[in-house]
Amino acid sequence: MTALQNLLALTAPLFLLVLVGYFLVRRGGWDKPAADALTRFVFAVAVPTLLFRLMSGFSRLPPVDGRLLLAYFGGSLLVFGLGRSAARRLFRMDGAAGSVFGIGGVFSNNLLLGVPLAKTLLGEASLPAVSLVLVFNSFLLWTLVTVSVEWARHRSTSLRGVMATAGGVITNPIVASIVAGTAYSYTGLPLPAMLDRTLELMGQAAVPLSLIALGMGLAEFGIRGGLRESAAICAFKLLLHPVIVLLAALALGLPALETQAIVLLAALPVGATVYLMSRQFDTLGGPVAGSLVLSTAIAAVSAPVMLTVTVLLTAWVR
Repeated sequence: MTALQNLLALTAPLFLLVLVGYFLVRRGGWDKPAADALTRFVFAVAVPTLLFRLMSGFSRLPPVDGRLLLAYFGGSLLVFGLGRSAARRLFRMDGAAGSVFGIGGVFSNNLLLGVPLAKTLLGEASLPAVSLVLVFNSFLLWTLVTVSVEWARHRSTSLRGVMATAGGVITNPIVASIVAGTAYSYTGLPLPAMLDRTLELMGQAAVPLSLIALGMGLAEFGIRGGLRESAAICAFKLLLHPVIVLLAALALGLPALETQAIVLLAALPVGATVYLMSRQFDTLGGPVAGSLVLSTAIAAVSAPVMLTVTVLLTAWVR
């Protein structure tokens, strides 16, 4: 019950921010161009600023446990592939829509829920593992979906086709900010105090504005549009993803605390970033918006249950 109460307390403000965006469109008179402009700002400025600042300290992180990254991201890659295949076979989606569908099944709400939940439920000792996943999460998964979408759109083995795909990846603001932040971290230079504070203030806007943009999208698309697709994304995200990550962690012999931490992250609802992806690539906006709301509501019960199962299973295996 305590875990459930903690998760509900953390998700309540998220729903309120989504409602703010929803009512701005439905009752506040904000039109679609205004919603599109806010989404572009979040994607091109706020989120890249947040990620650049996060990655600027990458070189000072503790040594990476390869097994942890392999378990989480190896499992995520498998689920992404299964999701992309299901999107094509079950819903007749094209490559771009299937890529966004697949990433919806593996991109968790780690930034908003992962850190506070891990600290509350597993203790501060779990935070290094969570931090490693958080740092690699945006780079690997944003790059994965960008490559997948660009390849689907420019499907060609010619030099021109490969260059078009590479250009789409490199010029993506999210990928570019992560690469730039990582490169800067290896200079060994701290960010100047004035610049660091400016970036911090801009980055702080990313989370609430992402959720407000989501609410605006819900007002445009509604939750009922693409309900079958939304439910399928939730099934991949809340059931298959944590189960695959748990099995991978056990197979690799990952310590109990690290196993519990990454399974908790995998069991979290679909991240608001996936909605930004759907808007950026102009596909599957309605189903993704619906999946964010549905998965957040369902995870209030399913995430604590999955964590409890993981704790019991790791204790039994060890």
